[in-house]
Amino acid sequence: MIATLKAEEQSQLQLVEREDVDDEEDLFEAIDKLINQGINAGDVKKLQDAGIYTCNGLMMHTKKSLTGIKGLSEAKVEKICEAAEKIVNFGYITGSDALLKRKSVIKITTGSQALDELLGGGIETGAITEAFGEFRCGKTQLAHTLCVSTQLPTNMRGGNGKVAFIDTEGTFRPDRIVPIAERFGMDAGAVLDNIIYARAYTYEHQYNLLLGLAAKMSEEPFKLLIVDSIIALFRVDFTGRGELADRQQKLGQMLSRLIKIAEEFNVAVYLTNQVIADPGGGVFISDPKKPAGGHVLAHAVTIRLMFRKGKGEQRVCKVFDAPNLPEAEAISLTLPY
Repeated sequence: MIATLKAEEQSQLQLVEREDVDDEEDLFEAIDKLINQGINAGDVKKLQDAGIYTCNGLMMHTKKSLTGIKGLSEAKVEKICEAAEKIVNFGYITGSDALLKRKSVIKITTGSQALDELLGGGIETGAITEAFGEFRCGKTQLAHTLCVSTQLPTNMRGGNGKVAFIDTEGTFRPDRIVPIAERFGMDAGAVLDNIIYARAYTYEHQYNLLLGLAAKMSEEPFKLLIVDSIIALFRVDFTGRGELADRQQKLGQMLSRLIKIAEEFNVAVYLTNQVIADPGGGVFISDPKKPAGGHVLAHAVTIRLMFRKGKGEQRVCKVFDAPNLPEAEAISLTLPY
């Protein structure tokens, strides 16, 4: 009986996946469509080699950055942009159209009812959600849970898509995925096969991994990108106040790339972030810590969640900043599951 139910669930998952693939095609226009507008196939290939696989993604680049691609002159870039404008509308739309566009947003369950209620249903696609807090407060635990819950069908509050995991701290544990998958009644082997994983060792490597994701996301139904953590390699590769401006500029470029991925492919981006001591916090503040990354990171993310340790193994999550959520907190999870 249990085996029959699992088989039905898997067939249902595959069925929904096919439907979603059809819907996803409406979200972005493949870069190949430029050929029908008179653009040379060789020039399209150069765009793909630079990590641009959709017309939507192309319109998110400046002409200056496009002329930096080897083999593309200013005249060619001008012609390519004109052709892309005929395929994709990047002008004004009405508020009603914007509301209709918001209906494509999927809320992915976190596996915790209290946290889902706090987030208005779960982690949003098309947005960046940042979780910050000190070590062992549940940030990476939530990342592992999202690796599984994202693969649930949409009628089970999942994203029905694949997951990309960029690990900068060596915290990803595939053996941790197995019990979480069993908890959700899913096949652990299939869940692990739907997660692509990369270990980044420098901030440049981290950025290059993001560039390579566009090719995969244009071909397969991804619904979640995890970066654990966003700031770790920047704190190692840039040292001292003398390199702070350069660090923040490079961090801004990486965050800009993440925003474009989130909106271009309608995927949820989940970042974990470290904290730094705040000596200027004052003696009246019980926990003088603040998220690393400064204003650059604060302005780039859509939703900021602050995690802290509660009683015993409990973890408390607080909505620190969000455009459409009230400031509130909840006991989000208990470790271990």
